[in-house]
Amino acid sequence: MPHPAPIESPLSERELVLVRETDVPREKLFAGWTTPELYPQWFCPKPWYVTDVEIDLRPGGFSRMTMCGPDGERFPNAGVYLEVVPNEKLVFTDAYSANWEPNPNHFFTAIVTFETLPSGKTRYTARARHWTKEACEKHAAMGFMDGWGKAFDQLVELMSKP
Repeated sequence: MPHPAPIESPLSERELVLVRETDVPREKLFAGWTTPELYPQWFCPKPWYVTDVEIDLRPGGFSRMTMCGPDGERFPNAGVYLEVVPNEKLVFTDAYSANWEPNPNHFFTAIVTFETLPSGKTRYTARARHWTKEACEKHAAMGFMDGWGKAFDQLVELMSKP
């Protein structure tokens, strides 16, 4: 079921923004983003999925997983958390991997926020900030809005279960 999409403008030509509102409390959405065992159930739009999820949830901590496609594709992903505010905000980047090892093929930094609105709903905002306009355009062409939107829908479905 489609979710209303509040309008939120990117801050620059190097940013993509996805905004959604849901009845799922922000604490549950945050838990989905921070519990390794839950990632395979929602993180990629199906039929894609993730395996080998490891999370060290703290500023400077690492995140590792492998994105897997329906035709056997495997894409390892690693990064570090720059900011962690429980139930409110996650900032992570692929510019580094564990121990601040620089990634020569860095792509973006993500800022994911969870805000409780006066209505009681949760506003979920995912920002992808890229180093170049070309990288941003590539991410958009890869299907950022559709892919991250479907992943959000899967997260909401998962975290709505009793």
